[in-house]
Amino acid sequence: MAANGFRGPRQIWNAFKWSMKGLRAGWRHEASFRLEVCIAVVLVPLGLWLGNGPLEKIALVLPPVLVLSAELLNSAVEAVVDKVSPEFHELAGRAKDMGSAAVFLLLAMTALTWGLILWPHWA
Repeated sequence: MAANGFRGPRQIWNAFKWSMKGLRAGWRHEASFRLEVCIAVVLVPLGLWLGNGPLEKIALVLPPVLVLSAELLNSAVEAVVDKVSPEFHELAGRAKDMGSAAVFLLLAMTALTWGLILWPHWA
């Protein structure tokens, strides 16, 4: 990176390539991520179709994307914990459980959001 903090096209391209590498690693090595991608592939277009107006569309599409982001972060935490502390340690277990809890909360938020928005249309 240049001294003034400017990120040129090469740095932006490299950042994009590293992001794609991370998505491929998530898909290749994480069964939960693959399942959540499959769910998002259904929910995102469905949310764009079912949402009434831009705010509802965003409210239906954003939670599944946040779940994918949290799953990748959780997987990254787990990989680092396993590398640094391959034997069981209470703090390592706590870090992994907390990452899993973050994904769970976003999954619950996704279900709640979809239920609150779509229930009145079907009730």
